Amino acid sequence: MSAVRFSPVQRLLHWLMAVMIIAMLFIGIGMVSTLKPAYLTLVAIHKPLGVAILFLAILRLMARLRRGAPPLPKDLPWWQALAAKVSHVLLYALMIAMPVIGWSMLSAGGYPVVVAGVRLPPIAPHDDALHAALRTAHTWLALLLFATVLLHLAAALFHALARRDGVFSSMASIGGAPTDRPL
Repeated sequence: MSAVRFSPVQRLLHWLMAVMIIAMLFIGIGMVSTLKPAYLTLVAIHKPLGVAILFLAILRLMARLRRGAPPLPKDLPWWQALAAKVSHVLLYALMIAMPVIGWSMLSAGGYPVVVAGVRLPPIAPHDDALHAALRTAHTWLALLLFATVLLHLAAALFHALARRDGVFSSMASIGGAPTDRPL
């Protein structure tokens, strides 16, 4: 029998990362629209938060591969089921790619990535053209991540408020019976 909801670890990682990713997106927007000294403060938050997101995304992917996910409702139209699967693959890919590209961009620009006093090794050669290309990629992928998060949120609300089919409660409920099942 399939689980009705995600495991407690999966739910914890989901909500922790949701807060971190939303914060990261707004910090990134703030970084590109402000000047020193606020810029330096935002960068000082952005770098270690990106590394933390990368670490947690890998843990989350391992948990997803190990534990799986509750099945989607059988009456869900095929295109919505496909959209759910594609959007989740895209979210996982972006949660991993964004920090790796950011780290590579900083490496290519010759900027150190320091987390908790530990200087991480560069993962790309110092190259100004590569730095510029990675910066552009990081920006466009951030916009794609923002759009994907908004669509994910819209779908979650659709399942919770319109369909009331248990999809939302599979990630949102803490215990007991799912709360968005039809009465």
